[in-house]
Amino acid sequence: MKPEFHNDGSFLSRVKAALPELHRAERTLGTFLLDFPGDLASYDAQELARLSGVSKSTVSRFVRRLGFENYESARRAAREERQSGSRRFLAHSESVPPEEQLAISLQEELDNVSRTFERIDMAKLDALAEAIVTSRKVWVAGYRISHSFASYVYWQLIKVVPEAALIPQGGESLGEHFAAMQPDDLVIWIALRQKMAKTDAALRQLNRLGIRTALISDDGSDTDHRMAWHFRCRIETSSPQFNHASVTSLCHQIVTRATLRAGLDARTRLRRIDELNQDLGEV
Repeated sequence: MKPEFHNDGSFLSRVKAALPELHRAERTLGTFLLDFPGDLASYDAQELARLSGVSKSTVSRFVRRLGFENYESARRAAREERQSGSRRFLAHSESVPPEEQLAISLQEELDNVSRTFERIDMAKLDALAEAIVTSRKVWVAGYRISHSFASYVYWQLIKVVPEAALIPQGGESLGEHFAAMQPDDLVIWIALRQKMAKTDAALRQLNRLGIRTALISDDGSDTDHRMAWHFRCRIETSSPQFNHASVTSLCHQIVTRATLRAGLDARTRLRRIDELNQDLGEV
């Protein structure tokens, strides 16, 4: 489906720009949608009118004032923007009762993990594990929240493989690391919503350099066929924060399979690390 937006701004930017010129009821709806844009993506016009306290005709006028042909056109645009990663689309005006929040959250985690692994070919996970233990050096990268998951993968792999690096660190440029990469290296790049704008340029450059790359993203990203591996994690949630249980589970599977694939070498390295840590008084 052709996206609703091109160069004329996102749904939220349209609402914000139009707000000062709107009539009172339309401004009420606009202010409501700045707080709960996900309600437009999730509900029909009648339900949105009820939730925001305006009439259905106000909803119709509002979407036309924003430049949309009709409500469904605006709804598609909001859904597209929700896929792009803004966490503001996760919040809803009708909150879940506190006594139900834990059960719903746990079910969302189970669903996300299950649906993520249903579409992953285990042979590809095993191939990545093999690449990890046979590469000259493993580079693990990620920005923003993705950096946290990259750190987890790095700190697990450094116990298994002789050479691993977490990039970029504070004050470093990617070029410094890209220049040091060799054809038999491997990059594990984690790019979850909302990914940094420079991510696409970095992945293109890795492709030009011929560096094997495993990409871990959420399912808001289309499959990137340039990558040797691309694993897409489901992170859907009804809460104001994305649910990253599937990302954690996938990272755990990657490092576990790499450890098992490394066999005796990994066990010897782990034992040596423990012995040195005891000698150094670090444990």
